[in-house]
Amino acid sequence: MKSKNLSENILKSLKSSGFDYIDLDTVIPTNLILERSGESFRSLIFSFADQNGKEICLRPDLTVASCIKYLNQKKKLSSKVFYSGQAFRKVQKKTDKIIRDQIGFEILGSKDEKRDDKKIIDTSIKVINKFRYKTGSITIGNVEIFHLLINKLDIPKRWRLRLQRHFWRENYFNELLKRLETNSDVDETVVELDKKRYLKMFKQNQDRNIAGRTLNEILLRFDNKIKDPRRQIKGQNVVKIIRDYLKISCPMSKAAATLNTFFKQNKINLSVGKNYFPITKNKVSKLNVNFSSSFGRHLEYYTGMVFKIQTKIKSRKIEVNGGRYDNLISDLGSKIKVPAVGGAINLND
Repeated sequence: MKSKNLSENILKSLKSSGFDYIDLDTVIPTNLILERSGESFRSLIFSFADQNGKEICLRPDLTVASCIKYLNQKKKLSSKVFYSGQAFRKVQKKTDKIIRDQIGFEILGSKDEKRDDKKIIDTSIKVINKFRYKTGSITIGNVEIFHLLINKLDIPKRWRLRLQRHFWRENYFNELLKRLETNSDVDETVVELDKKRYLKMFKQNQDRNIAGRTLNEILLRFDNKIKDPRRQIKGQNVVKIIRDYLKISCPMSKAAATLNTFFKQNKINLSVGKNYFPITKNKVSKLNVNFSSSFGRHLEYYTGMVFKIQTKIKSRKIEVNGGRYDNLISDLGSKIKVPAVGGAINLND
């Protein structure tokens, strides 16, 4: 099937599934991207100034563009939307594509999380079925479980926040685990040095700005670090639990039982119900379904269920990716938290 006809069939399928088509802005305010992704993301976007001197950029991501459109609406109602278009992002490898043709679909503002997660998965399977594949796979993960686990561990609050914040940065996350395990940040000499720095800075103007933070914010961090120490043995035990958790991978039907056994063995007060996941079967529509505790680390804004559907036709790989991102719209400026879940297919692969 030709790409144009395939795209049209996918769009018709989304419309028949109850999603409404929306047009997305090609350019969006640069500050909205950098405020949530960090200044380091600037090297990946195509930005420029408009006639008023305001910095804008070509949309690097259709999901973000869709959430900005929802945010700008006067009436924040629950909506099921789909869209198609191009995303523009600078690349590091010459073989990668700068322009990506995508089709996306989302449920925004609805509070029925489990129903909506299942709807997005079912719709993704419907989309992938437009391709004539023989076999494939679905990988399911859940970022929420990781955050719940971290909050149950016996470590200082600053370490919980640190591990949760950098979960998606796998290399740096592993460095943090090594520091936690080896006690490298709680050397007595370092702690005494921190105390001296704290006392010296305390006497200075606390409104002074240093590297984007006020002196008062830096002092609060020092104070927490000094007052909330940890023992090395705790760090070793915590790291073992985290690493063992991230190794969990099993057929979907065994996910809840495997997780509950892990929690029980490590004396962690958590449990997962049989209907916690949007899929409980090991095979759906020629697709093998597996659970992976470490899956979902490739995008910072995921907060709950994450998934990837993979198939292959000859040498062409076809994927539908998605998940839940309940904090994204508030990160972009909403005063209230807006539930959101969606999926997207890249037509360039």
